[in-house]
Amino acid sequence: MNKKLLLALLVGGATILTGCNKKISQFDSKYFSVNPNPLEVSGEKVPGTITGKIPAKIFVKNAEVTVTPYLNVNGTEIASQPYTYQGEKVRGNSPTISYDNGGTITIPVSYDYQPNMEDAELFLNFDVKQGNKQYVLPRVKVAQGVNTTASLASVEATTPAIAPDKFQRIINEKYSADIKFLINQANIRDGELRSESMQNFNKNLANANADSTRKIKEINISSYASPEGGVEFNEKLAEKREKNTSAYLEKHLKEQKIADFGELTAQFTAQDWEGFQKLVAESNIQDKELILSVLSMYKDPEVREKEIRNLSSVFDQLAIEILPQLRYSRLTATVDVIGKSDEQIQEAYEKEPKSLTVDELLYCATLTNDNNKKIEIYNTTAGIYGNDYRAFNNLGACQFVAKDYTSATANFKKSASINPSSEANMNLGLISMINGEYSKANEQLGNAGSVDAVKEALGVYYLKTGNNAAAAKAFEDSKTNNAALAQILTKDYSNAKRTLASITSPDATTYYLMAVLGARTNNENMIISNLRQASKIDNSIANKAIKDPEFANFNLSSLL
Repeated sequence: MNKKLLLALLVGGATILTGCNKKISQFDSKYFSVNPNPLEVSGEKVPGTITGKIPAKIFVKNAEVTVTPYLNVNGTEIASQPYTYQGEKVRGNSPTISYDNGGTITIPVSYDYQPNMEDAELFLNFDVKQGNKQYVLPRVKVAQGVNTTASLASVEATTPAIAPDKFQRIINEKYSADIKFLINQANIRDGELRSESMQNFNKNLANANADSTRKIKEINISSYASPEGGVEFNEKLAEKREKNTSAYLEKHLKEQKIADFGELTAQFTAQDWEGFQKLVAESNIQDKELILSVLSMYKDPEVREKEIRNLSSVFDQLAIEILPQLRYSRLTATVDVIGKSDEQIQEAYEKEPKSLTVDELLYCATLTNDNNKKIEIYNTTAGIYGNDYRAFNNLGACQFVAKDYTSATANFKKSASINPSSEANMNLGLISMINGEYSKANEQLGNAGSVDAVKEALGVYYLKTGNNAAAAKAFEDSKTNNAALAQILTKDYSNAKRTLASITSPDATTYYLMAVLGARTNNENMIISNLRQASKIDNSIANKAIKDPEFANFNLSSLL
């Protein structure tokens, strides 16, 4: 055999053996990168992307390699979806890696978030199939730690929506009556004083004066003349009507011994064009559009009167139907109805809650900061006023605060069955989020209308579903831990600091977030001082912080 040909066959055979028959080389951690590294919680997932740069002469031509990413969390391994890659001689549909040139592999990973993931490790397992042989390559560690800051989003800390009461301690009432005058006259006729409206007006004044829960705040007299007759004449006429009406009322108040009536005010209007226009617009006069057109065309009162008098076809009808209604004095009394004081409501609740209206009972619950007492009051209210959705909603809201989610759910559903209100929908949305039912929560929050509390609920929803930018927008100017977390996750650190500083009752999470903010702005003093404050409230904080990748570049030994 030709020696050159023999040499070529030997070299070619060696190449075939090298490319196909030898085992695949061990993978090295330096071949792989992870984004992000460390991994980060997003919503309730821990996603990431592993990129592998496989060098030449590693991936033999007849090998299939299945790569399985495992996250080791406190000794428990959680697998993500495996991906298979193949050499050039393998017949299959998996991505192919060249033996001579190497190649790139991309592996997306996603794990469900669970507590205490801070020091988790991400490994890759390699299962190789090469011809009839199967074997396992040494696993490779590609990432260390999980940034769990986003997991601090709390549905449980969200304030549920309270359906408001309509209790008003002071209710303003107005009573009025008109005294009509004949054309060009200002004297008050006896028949006008005996009219039903005047009798009722005087009766209401007397009742208010005799009732300690009512206070007459003001009595006003407004006197008018109808537009015809000239401005100068009508001004004197309207003024005289006002004086005669005031004299009558002052005499009547004195006779009835009504001395406490606040202020008595009076004024007159020479020509009531505004009233004239309103009455014409409401009338059935055939040419009313023509009259209204004249009013809009001419602003001078004398020109107006002249032009309307020229409408001879309708002026007689105006004189009969409209103008007599504009010759009057209107008496108006403003009376404050004073309701029960806080003390009276609380006393009535303890003695006989059935004596209170539903709004007084709902208001009573707002007079205490004791959540257990609120539950008692709302439960009592629901028992007395079983058809009022607010009692059940607010009872559920207080049970939510107490973390009794089973009872809260039942009462939110009861409230919604009576009235599918914005408050009940929002609160059921919170329950759905606690149960991990985010699609359902999205629908319920969408039906929550314009209730103010829904902003906070929507913000938490977006945090829990990984949409941090939408969360920051939804919270608007809310001053809560959740709002500050959204700002931190969107790198709005200056506003996050202001939000945290504005929280009226800071808790361990508030201080922990402030420490995270310190780490992200390279302020070690801010980290240590706030972690110490957080640890005073929750002594498990120090151990969490030691493992937290947020603080990996800082010395936290002083916390131990």
